[in-house]
Amino acid sequence: MESFNLRLFAWLNAPSHASHLTLSLAYALAIYAIYLVPLLMILGWLHRDPARQRLALKALLGCVFALSVNEVIALLWDHPRPFVIPVGHTYLDHAANSSFPSDHMTVISTLAITLLLSREWRPLGYLFAGLGLGIAWSRVYLGVHFPLDMLGAIVVSALVATLLAITERFYMPSLHGLSRGLYRRLFAPLIERGWLAH
Repeated sequence: MESFNLRLFAWLNAPSHASHLTLSLAYALAIYAIYLVPLLMILGWLHRDPARQRLALKALLGCVFALSVNEVIALLWDHPRPFVIPVGHTYLDHAANSSFPSDHMTVISTLAITLLLSREWRPLGYLFAGLGLGIAWSRVYLGVHFPLDMLGAIVVSALVATLLAITERFYMPSLHGLSRGLYRRLFAPLIERGWLAH
């Protein structure tokens, strides 16, 4: 499996003289695309529709749980990044911590799978799944992850998102109520001015 991982990395990783255009696209996907995740969650929460708020909460909870699983995996198995071994070409500065699973891919995959599990929001889920593939490519291309780091992230995300979807009726009513109360208390001045939905 590790030899396959290295071969696939060598195929996807940027060459020594990568084009400026391709590197710019990879940087945009690897660094900035992930900010669409919290933006979508915030927009979902600020909408007056309780169903959208619950979906945003479920996605947020999924990301927190999935990233926590990643931390446990990293403690149990400290897999080196490509530039630590070293193999390939690296075009992005990154801490030399464990590469498996990818946190970026975990976040985008958790959101995408949460949306895919919702019939109403499935088309948006496909859009974010496509964005996730772009992020996966970019971080391998720039030399900070291996392909299997991305696969591991998808597995973690799928397990967490599915578990939260199955058990939603047990935790969501209390979580939604608590979150609504906290939101109204923290942002009361803005809500009173009409700047935020109540």
